[in-house]
Amino acid sequence: MPSIRRSALAAAAMAAALALTATACGPDDGGDAGQSSAPSQGSQDIALPDDLNIGDKLKDLGIDLDEWKNGAWNKWDKDDWLREAGEFINPIIEDLWKPDRMKEAQQPDKPVDEEDIDGDQGVTDPEPTPVTAKQVSAPFSTKVPEAGKVFFDGPEGSMVCSATVVKDPAHPGKSNLVWTAGHCVHAGQGGGWYKNLAFVPSYNDAGKSAAQLENATREELAPKGVWWADWAQTSSQWIDSGAQVGGKGAPYDFAVLHVKPEAGAGGKSLEETVGGALPVEFNAPAVKSIDSITGTGYPAAPPFDGQKMFQCADKPGRLSLQAAQPTMYRIGCTMTAGSSGGGWVATGSDGKPALVSNTSIGPSNATWLAGPHLGPEAKGVYNAVSKKFAGQ
Repeated sequence: MPSIRRSALAAAAMAAALALTATACGPDDGGDAGQSSAPSQGSQDIALPDDLNIGDKLKDLGIDLDEWKNGAWNKWDKDDWLREAGEFINPIIEDLWKPDRMKEAQQPDKPVDEEDIDGDQGVTDPEPTPVTAKQVSAPFSTKVPEAGKVFFDGPEGSMVCSATVVKDPAHPGKSNLVWTAGHCVHAGQGGGWYKNLAFVPSYNDAGKSAAQLENATREELAPKGVWWADWAQTSSQWIDSGAQVGGKGAPYDFAVLHVKPEAGAGGKSLEETVGGALPVEFNAPAVKSIDSITGTGYPAAPPFDGQKMFQCADKPGRLSLQAAQPTMYRIGCTMTAGSSGGGWVATGSDGKPALVSNTSIGPSNATWLAGPHLGPEAKGVYNAVSKKFAGQ
């Protein structure tokens, strides 16, 4: 059965951020703190470079800020595509993500062969029965206030993924952290950081159809504002080995963004603005102990159009890509490309809802989705981003 990565060339792109970080094509991304390379990740926190003025960072990289904002960001030559972990820079380009740009982006689906997912390498349960995705009733913000879309630019054009607001231990009740898939921020092996990353919570909150949104204003599509990523972090494993084909790197396909509002939010954090944030459950229970996982996203490939929020709820099974790598969760679900990065929620250790995974891969016939088990590598990424902004 062919499988595809669930990121989508955006059904539009709404907000600009200069995503210039990560090591995708190097033999390894190990390095000392403060260097432009990603240290190996485990249960220990990841050291990140100290903050510098964005203009100074760009200058150090031989880039002029004004030229970047005027279109120089749209260069994708291998030598120009920043990829190291310490190179992520995301200056706001005001009004870059206009309604039409958000609505017109496409999905870069890349099918792979059945043998790329080999159940003999580890424990893989029988393929789940497809679960029909159900539209979340509008307004979406009253049902799933933490969910939204991440817009970004790649070599093929404007792209889109789904994402979730998560709690920040350094800022209780005032989080500016967003959880998504690693392939929604970095191209993985052989590529670099995507550019112009921005999060739009409660995208199209009223749940209007594509026809009704033909002349939509930015406020209709982004009622909670556009939040630019001023930092992004993914796993060193995704940077080193991730690919949009074959499920390579999928067990480590997660990322955390720290965001700030494009137009100001009256001093409020993202969590305060949307009215909630989910805790992240690391080392979540084994599959047999989970009664149900609910995945949320904005599927954009047919029969969906990327304009509405959908969910699937199912008892998870196991999917093993390689015996040496963590086994992934898998649920039956008919959501298509565009749902990548969307949060998977289950009952946490305290009996309350918690994020336990995110959409990573699925088959081209859209019958199931798989997401990574969040272990020490994911916790290291999360803690690193939280601590980086702890004093701000």
